[in-house]
Amino acid sequence: MTLLPTQRSPALSLPLVGGGTADDLNLGRGATGRFRLVVFFRGLHCPICRKQLSEIDRRLEDLHAAGIGQVVAVSMETAERSAEIVAKWHLENLPVAYGLSEGSARSWGLNLSRAIKDGEPELFNEPGIFVLDEDGTLFWSSTATMPFGRPGLDDIIAGLRYVREHDYPARGAA
Repeated sequence: MTLLPTQRSPALSLPLVGGGTADDLNLGRGATGRFRLVVFFRGLHCPICRKQLSEIDRRLEDLHAAGIGQVVAVSMETAERSAEIVAKWHLENLPVAYGLSEGSARSWGLNLSRAIKDGEPELFNEPGIFVLDEDGTLFWSSTATMPFGRPGLDDIIAGLRYVREHDYPARGAA
């Protein structure tokens, strides 16, 4: 399934590590802003995910300044492994949601992989980054079939600043 810009994003209601729920447009905690950033990550076994989420955790203020009001990281991990992620990766500010189902992952257009080595969950989603507009529609996205090749945070921030400064519309829905 391909989710296109300007289409309503699939429903998302998942528990957060530490309590609470990531629900649809109320995806995270914090400041208001036009956009919501949903970062789907592979899980505890992925060192590239650790690097990415650690950077996002450190740079939430930069994201807010670029117009992203709320950010959440999401995976198919269990509650226990997700709590371990938050603790071991020292994620102090980034909300982490867990328990994404296979069906929900597919509705977001994420690629799925099966474990090939110890430490990997039997089934997990590959990376995806989704910027949702204030009305819950998809504004921009990037998905991958591998752990590498993700867009850099500086590129995302620069792009969203350009969007705000030039009133640039969502593209790619034709």
